[in-house]
Amino acid sequence: MNARHRFIALSLLVSAPLAISSWAQAASFETLITTPLAIEGLTNDNQGNLYTPARGGSPSCPVYRVNIANPSLVVVGNIPAPCSPSGLAFNRAGRLFVSQGSDIVSFVPNSSSPPAATVFASGVPGTNGLAFDRAGNLWTGDGTTGLGRVWKVSPAGLVTEMFRVQPMVNVVPAFTVGATTFTGVGRDVRTVPTGNSQPLVANGLAFDREGNLFIADTARGAIWKVSFEPSGQLRSQTGCDTTFTPNTLCLENIFVQHSLLDGADGIALDEAGNIWVSANERNAMVVVSNEGREVTEVFRNPPDPTSKLRNGGPLETPTSPALSDLRLCTANSDGGRRDNSPPSGGELPALGLGKISCMTERLQVRGMPLPVR
Repeated sequence: MNARHRFIALSLLVSAPLAISSWAQAASFETLITTPLAIEGLTNDNQGNLYTPARGGSPSCPVYRVNIANPSLVVVGNIPAPCSPSGLAFNRAGRLFVSQGSDIVSFVPNSSSPPAATVFASGVPGTNGLAFDRAGNLWTGDGTTGLGRVWKVSPAGLVTEMFRVQPMVNVVPAFTVGATTFTGVGRDVRTVPTGNSQPLVANGLAFDREGNLFIADTARGAIWKVSFEPSGQLRSQTGCDTTFTPNTLCLENIFVQHSLLDGADGIALDEAGNIWVSANERNAMVVVSNEGREVTEVFRNPPDPTSKLRNGGPLETPTSPALSDLRLCTANSDGGRRDNSPPSGGELPALGLGKISCMTERLQVRGMPLPVR
């Protein structure tokens, strides 16, 4: 696979899979707006607005609307505390759905009288990224547990586990090596300097126009591609390894895996089918061509000349990209891991704050209108 590890400007042609050869100048990012509370999720409408839910608020967590051309924080809804919301997505009726703990909540945004979100569906532990399919079903993965579960939620709120992205650890009978007893075998990805494991394999989600579902695998640095029959039943193969649950995807469903995708968190698709990725552990933005043949680093924070750290911004743990018309933006959660450690090195002086960053240059391929029709 030919990956070009360099800063680039974007000149994409819809008629070509990904016109890397036409990218000539260095891309740059700038802060659109900062938030007084931490954020992670980001989505957009089709009128030039971004939406992001705040975390840790009391007595509620506000959901902000931000106009890209004239940025300010406008509260359009509230999620009752205790709250630590993640992903969010609109349905075709303009109702906004937000993942929250083991629930998915929803409301109709209203800046004049911000409503309190109500529970739409329960029984989705660790729900994170959200995406609607063409039939109006809402999909989500357990982006905080590491089990790799992916659920479909019907318009009536009925939750069904559809499949699992292969987790990093097989669940096998306990066995002992020396003085240590193990209950599973696999790979333990750890992030410095915290030393914490990174087990998350079902993070951001997005559908293309053909109905294929793409899923960000944070631990592997990969994107999975899942296809369905016209009836909606799963077409992608499962059950290749009996040490996993029978509904676990086979490894052949990995669309692309690459070191530039380490820490892949949220994803967004443009109208040409290219996948834009917030690589949070690397303080970088990456694009995967629509055929998966090229993985290109759009931007990565430059290192400080003295400290050699990459925590000075403009990206500070980018989590969720959004493509609003020709603008590429991302939420930043300012976590204290890998390239963003210590988190106090950038524009956000303390934990518990957030910001939205946007690429200065405009794309030449528009973001896919949401929800996908």
